[in-house]
Amino acid sequence: VQVSESGGGSVQSGGSLRLSCTANIRFVPANEYDIYWFRQPPGKEREWVGDITGRDRQTHYADSVRDRFTVFQDERANAVHLQMNFLKVDDTATYVCNVRHWNLGNFWGQGTQVIVSS
Repeated sequence: VQVSESGGGSVQSGGSLRLSCTANIRFVPANEYDIYWFRQPPGKEREWVGDITGRDRQTHYADSVRDRFTVFQDERANAVHLQMNFLKVDDTATYVCNVRHWNLGNFWGQGTQVIVSS
């Protein structure tokens, strides 16, 4: 399984970006795997940002991004997006997508960089 992220870039504080996560999971229904977003700021540990469960599409968010970030599934594009609004300088990080399936395993993308300037 290959996982890839896209949509990173540079933006000014207060702006928005939409990240996308795709995985070449064939013949497995989308409701069987969960998608997590993590980020790793420069010089810091990786931290969980948010996730969406495949079974019931419930979403969960870290306190630092709640009400600003939204995780949602785009079935037509076969992708999961992370919509990031009202970005802050502290959101600067490499954002990584993690796909988890109860039987196939745990898969990580390479990450996409987000830089927020003041």
